[in-house]
Amino acid sequence: MENEMPPSLRVIALSLFCVTAPVLAQQTARVSAVTLYPGLATVERSVRVAAGARTLEIGGLPAGFDVRTLNIQADDGVRLGEFSVRDVPSAEAASPRQAELETRREALSDRIAVLDVERQSAELVTNYLQGLGQANDTPRPDAKTLGSTLDAIRQGGGDAYTRIQKVAVQKRELERQLAAVQRELDQIAGKSRDTRSLRLSLAAERAGEIRVSYQLPGPGWQPVYRASLDSASGQLLIERQALIAQASGEDWSDVDLRLSTGQPRTAPQGPQPWPWQLSLREPRPQARAATMALPAAPLMAKSAEADSAMPEAPLFEIGELQGMFATEFVVPVKVSLPGDGRKLTVALGNQRLPADLRVQVTPRSDATAYLVASAARPQGVWLPGQVQLYCDGAYVGATQWQADEGERLELPFGRDDLVRVEVIARKDQAGEGGFIEARRERQLGNDYVISNRHGQPVTLLLLEATPLAGDNRIRVESRFTPQPTQQDWQSRRGVQAWELPLAAGASTRISTEYRISWPREAIIDGL
Repeated sequence: MENEMPPSLRVIALSLFCVTAPVLAQQTARVSAVTLYPGLATVERSVRVAAGARTLEIGGLPAGFDVRTLNIQADDGVRLGEFSVRDVPSAEAASPRQAELETRREALSDRIAVLDVERQSAELVTNYLQGLGQANDTPRPDAKTLGSTLDAIRQGGGDAYTRIQKVAVQKRELERQLAAVQRELDQIAGKSRDTRSLRLSLAAERAGEIRVSYQLPGPGWQPVYRASLDSASGQLLIERQALIAQASGEDWSDVDLRLSTGQPRTAPQGPQPWPWQLSLREPRPQARAATMALPAAPLMAKSAEADSAMPEAPLFEIGELQGMFATEFVVPVKVSLPGDGRKLTVALGNQRLPADLRVQVTPRSDATAYLVASAARPQGVWLPGQVQLYCDGAYVGATQWQADEGERLELPFGRDDLVRVEVIARKDQAGEGGFIEARRERQLGNDYVISNRHGQPVTLLLLEATPLAGDNRIRVESRFTPQPTQQDWQSRRGVQAWELPLAAGASTRISTEYRISWPREAIIDGL
């Protein structure tokens, strides 16, 4: 034909088209790194683009990520242009796992169809062999060929029946795999979710990597601790662990994981002072004030509407945390975190601290002695969390540790049955008196006898909450023998403390006496 382009020109034109036409790169950007905060995650995804790429589209992004926190970076040689984010409804979105399962389902169905063809072919052979002796027009073999004919029938029938049996076994296994794939597809379909896609213009002079990061509310981590006390050496081992979870619906496989005590969602700075102005205004009539108060109802309705639109609660309850700096933990191995909210535990390290041991009693409330370990607060930022307690290898219970409370770390380690506490109540006396003012009076107290049955000395700490007058008409007189070693223990008003050594096999007595008086016509509470 006259207008047909020569083959050499067609090659040149195709080459020019490949150079000038924009290349659309559609790839799945896997999650490569995650930084977990309490109730929030910074997710980083990475994808490679080929040289000459002009457009990149990433699908399957979670619909709940904060678009304002989207950050896109690229290697040298890849220039970034404008980008756009599009919401993709669940009916339109298909996860990479779903696409993989659908491809596998088709491949299994094709293999089953091939086996059906093989079975039908083998059945044709067996049907033919079965009909050889039944048809009247079938030529009969003579004596010379009878043996070879029977051998051929035996061989052909054996091969056909063997093939039918093998096909049945293979088909049963493939059908089992197909049913498993179908069940997983049904589960994914039941958990279908809205997603987002990111479309990015770029100019890739050479192949490189693009990294996309964003913040996703919901995932998080919660600290848990394990405290092990060696009572013989007085060493306290604090092991820091973390419970991590995320329910984005997308599994994070083999990611670099960091845990941070920071809170990116909080305000980056505190409130600023403004002038404090005072002014006078005329009082309004009561009726007008009532009228002005009526429009409050729509505000309440608006608040209820806003509450209904709030996102679902995070996986861990978040407390108000205050600290000068955030601490970040780098998990040394790759971590796989399922997207269904299951909680995993990772180890973050440990610290060994020298501890002071004491036996603590509060006999007015409980005549039981408890072992308490006191140590310097460990370095760094420690979030409030539950502590599992072990003493000399035995589990003794759990407690909640508020790391920001108190100047030292103090942990209980269960009952000490070798320290006996005896409470001897003094005679309770009541009466009335007073010349100028008639008053009621009551006198009460206790003697506490503490005995050490250990084979070594212990440090005893006895605590007593003394009565405090909440009214200036109430008078309280307190007498102690011996005198407390510390008043207002740990800044607790009215709490007296006796801290003293108690030798092996020794006993000590501490006496308390209170005289309380109040006006006769008044009724006193708390006594």
